Amino acid sequence: MTCLGGRNTVKFRMLLSLVLLAGVWLCPVTTGFAAPNVPESTQATTPPPKRFNFADVRRRAEMLATQPFQAQDNTLPDFLKHLDYDQYRDIRFRAEKSLWRDEALPFEIQFAPLGFLFFQRVVINVVDEGESRPLEYSNDLFDYGKNKVPAELPKDLGFAGFKVLYPLHTDSHYDEVAVFLGASYFRAVGQNQNYGLSARGLAIDTGLSKPEEFPYFREFWLEKPNKDTTELTVYAVMDSQSLTGAYRFVIKPGISTQIDVKANLFIREGAQKLGVAPLTSMFYHGALNERFFDDFRPQVHDSDGLLMATGNGEWIWRPINNPTRLRISAFQDNNPRGFGLLQRNRDFDDYQDLEAHYHTRPSIWVEPEGQWGQGSVQLIEIPSAAERYDNIAVFWNPTKPVEAGQQLEFDYRLYFFMDLPNLLPGGHTLSSRMGAGGTGDLDSSRRRFVIDFGGEALARLPQDAPVKPVISASSGQIQNAVVEKNEYTKGWRLSFEFLPQGDNSAELRCFLKLGDDVLTETWSYQWTAPK
Repeated sequence: MTCLGGRNTVKFRMLLSLVLLAGVWLCPVTTGFAAPNVPESTQATTPPPKRFNFADVRRRAEMLATQPFQAQDNTLPDFLKHLDYDQYRDIRFRAEKSLWRDEALPFEIQFAPLGFLFFQRVVINVVDEGESRPLEYSNDLFDYGKNKVPAELPKDLGFAGFKVLYPLHTDSHYDEVAVFLGASYFRAVGQNQNYGLSARGLAIDTGLSKPEEFPYFREFWLEKPNKDTTELTVYAVMDSQSLTGAYRFVIKPGISTQIDVKANLFIREGAQKLGVAPLTSMFYHGALNERFFDDFRPQVHDSDGLLMATGNGEWIWRPINNPTRLRISAFQDNNPRGFGLLQRNRDFDDYQDLEAHYHTRPSIWVEPEGQWGQGSVQLIEIPSAAERYDNIAVFWNPTKPVEAGQQLEFDYRLYFFMDLPNLLPGGHTLSSRMGAGGTGDLDSSRRRFVIDFGGEALARLPQDAPVKPVISASSGQIQNAVVEKNEYTKGWRLSFEFLPQGDNSAELRCFLKLGDDVLTETWSYQWTAPK
């Protein structure tokens, strides 16, 4: 799996194909019958028109799943097809033509052009008072900047996606709060956040030896808001070789922007590996490096760890890394309470990047609704040579096989946030570090791990509290474990040495306890021998 992107813009992925879907809804008309003693010429009555809703999108996806998958003709004019990154960025939507701007509604929509890596045309509809109508494309919507544009542009180029704007900070200024662009990717931000990691509609066969399949949103419906609303509803039909999907997104901008997601999936051919509520992020280097990075910045990443709340109430923190080889971790669970990729480190000094602002990149938390059953949260870490690549993926993988003819439903809420107090369960990991072990002369064959835990309860414990570590390793040995109060963080530090068993990988786990009381989340890490 590969992904291209930039430091301060949308992370681009190589897209598959897109098929335009045209459709018409017919409003039924019922003829009235003459009542007794009333002339037969009484005029027939017409019921109110049928209002567009999620059921229409669901029927569309279900019907599409009964038909063979057809790849879209992604032919574009050469001047769009061969745009580089900077040339594509120079094409800008004319803000004065934003959808709903003239009506002073709380939301505005701007549209993204085709070109560069975005070859898939998406159909965009507007739902106004229950009636759906397609949005017309016009070349006049865009300013092409310094690009050399042909004298006669095709009049039916179409859109690649759209952006959602909302007065997030002040009533007088509309901020970009969400974007849907590329395959099934979308991103959002809350107050004082900068775009970072992405969410996706679905992942298929991610992390397998065969090529990953990229489902894509082929059609959207934007529900026109009223003047007092604080949320925007977006519907979408998703398509791919293996399945189709009907989606509803309810976007609620705020300090922590929320997106409620309803996904109905219709399996066309089956899939070997289904990834539900997938997240995609970038980790170049950080505090737990396994190799050297010649970079003046101490850390470079959109996310620094996976947090998971299991169905039985355990909290697990897994620091992520840029490994030397592909690394896949699966956390088995039943009805998970939540999982997400977090950027816990918010200190600018640990990034020193005045352009990328990694310290204000949002975290994303996935909160399932209903019972998701047996499965696993899977974390995929891919070796990366640059920060422009998204090399981290997380998703829920159901245990049950996905077979043709099945219908699956998943409802969940996404939080895009800087900090959520309820995601700091008691004692939590503040930092993780690793280096050579040994006492005196350093011995690189022994690995020393140092984990700082913090939290209000830990801060209240006296220095002589009998806090004990619980440490395990799936292979190798744990030695020289030490727990001590860290007066600088007001928390507690655990350090231990790990002696690898040859080149065998090892799952490391640890937490702190006081008597029978568990004080911290479970710190988890997969160690692999360097190449």
